[in-house]
Amino acid sequence: MSSLDLPENPLIGALLRVPAQAIHRRIIAELHRVGFRDLRLPHMGVLQYPGPDGSRPSTLAERAGMSKQAMNQLLQSLARLGYLSRGNVQEDRRARLVRFTARGRAAWAKIHEILVDIEAEWRTTLGENDFRRLKALLCKVWVSDLVP
Repeated sequence: MSSLDLPENPLIGALLRVPAQAIHRRIIAELHRVGFRDLRLPHMGVLQYPGPDGSRPSTLAERAGMSKQAMNQLLQSLARLGYLSRGNVQEDRRARLVRFTARGRAAWAKIHEILVDIEAEWRTTLGENDFRRLKALLCKVWVSDLVP
């Protein structure tokens, strides 16, 4: 969505969703460019911050706002592609934890690099003060009662 497409008085949901979706599309495009061509946009539900490594599938499902069944399908896909594995927790054999493989850690490192580049671009476009303020306001929302 370009600035020409901005509706009059857009709601906060759209103002947060549109940039987030653009960031996810950029991450996938850049990952494809460097050889992670099998990753797709739906995988971002698993690969979003803070990442899946050491998490339970139910936690990932909740974080992504999707059903456990849908999350398990994404996890199976990423396991088949060699990005992660799932294993039992020693204390509770019924519980499973997700772990990155070496390929998963490499993709995760690249995602971090891409996000650093995006932040630099936003800082340049918005200016240092506005970027710092935007980030501070988003952090304030993150830790507030606005985010359950």
